[in-house]
Amino acid sequence: MVAYSFAPMFAEAVASLAKRQTVRAFRKRHARPGEALQLYTSMRTRSCRKLLAVDPVCVDLRHILIAHGALQPLFISIEGRDLDRDEIEAFAIADGFGGGAEPDGLAADRMADFWLRHHGAESFGGVVIRWEPRA
Repeated sequence: MVAYSFAPMFAEAVASLAKRQTVRAFRKRHARPGEALQLYTSMRTRSCRKLLAVDPVCVDLRHILIAHGALQPLFISIEGRDLDRDEIEAFAIADGFGGGAEPDGLAADRMADFWLRHHGAESFGGVVIRWEPRA
């Protein structure tokens, strides 16, 4: 079983299953498809809490590249396939940047701003991990 911690800004989206993916840097061991995940917020702090009572299951793990594009605020490539603008917007919504119940077309911009603040202008290589609740 693999545990992942989420910033408080993503906790409700993970707990409500609105966010069913996470982008992480490469490391020695990530979740594998079929494996249970434990999802927390604020791990290693006093306010740590588990976000789902029933651990979801990893369904997908893929390589991802995220960069700031010249013609659009965000460039995403998954397993070597470049996403188009609509796919990037859908990815940003799935990753917790939707901003509410109604799509506003700004999720990719919010994600680009977040990545720039937290990762700088350098391109980012890692994995995207997706999960589904247990039936």
